[in-house]
Amino acid sequence: MRRRLRLIWVFALAGLWLLLLLPVQLIAHGLLKLGWRAPVTVVPVIFHRGLLKIMGVRLRRTGPLDARRPLLIVSNHVSWLDIVVLSALRPLSFVAKADMRDWPFFGLLARLQRTVFVRREERRSAGQQADMIAERMAAREVMVLFPEGTTSDGNVLLPFKTPLFEAAKRAIIRAQVGGAVVQPCAIDYSQLHGLSIGRAERPHIAWPGEIGLEESLINVVATGALDVTVHIGASIELSEQSNRKIIASEAAAALREMLR
Repeated sequence: MRRRLRLIWVFALAGLWLLLLLPVQLIAHGLLKLGWRAPVTVVPVIFHRGLLKIMGVRLRRTGPLDARRPLLIVSNHVSWLDIVVLSALRPLSFVAKADMRDWPFFGLLARLQRTVFVRREERRSAGQQADMIAERMAAREVMVLFPEGTTSDGNVLLPFKTPLFEAAKRAIIRAQVGGAVVQPCAIDYSQLHGLSIGRAERPHIAWPGEIGLEESLINVVATGALDVTVHIGASIELSEQSNRKIIASEAAAALREMLR
């Protein structure tokens, strides 16, 4: 009974919070299309910070985000909640799989946050997809890449898919600057109701492929009192001559070290 009441309470508050800010974001997007400066990157930060409070998720971060541009953030991917957590840190946009564009409701939110949608399985168009990300980075927007390409159970870091790391190199050319920055950020769901989360409990927070989105949403929302830490690692500087596979390997090693 308590679980059901919590679900009703959280979803009701989240719905009201969305109804309050959604019109603001829609108007901002309309103004942007007309060539006006609009706070399209600020509203999502406010929305996601409020959403974390409503869900009872406490966010902590270690280390500063790099102020240099172009900047590509690379992160491990554990849950749909990763989007909310990272979005609460600062204005940024994500790289997501193309089918997310058509998801009911969540696809709309992703589009309003100016997500870049890609098809990782289409290797022939990897260069074109990297160019889309590079164009945004060259405009000084912070982009987030989940190089695992899917969510894990939270206990392991899956192998990285490296083609989209090329976007950081192409952003250098587009922005006509001397270099770019890749910054690893490790998301660690560390405590539940004040107790440390171990290997056995972590998959209950995670969203592995065999669990539906609706089931995962209910599990996480019903749980509440979740602590998450975003460990922001040292930046990896690169130039036009950098090897994307080496950069990806360095980023993966940094994430493993922070999550250890």
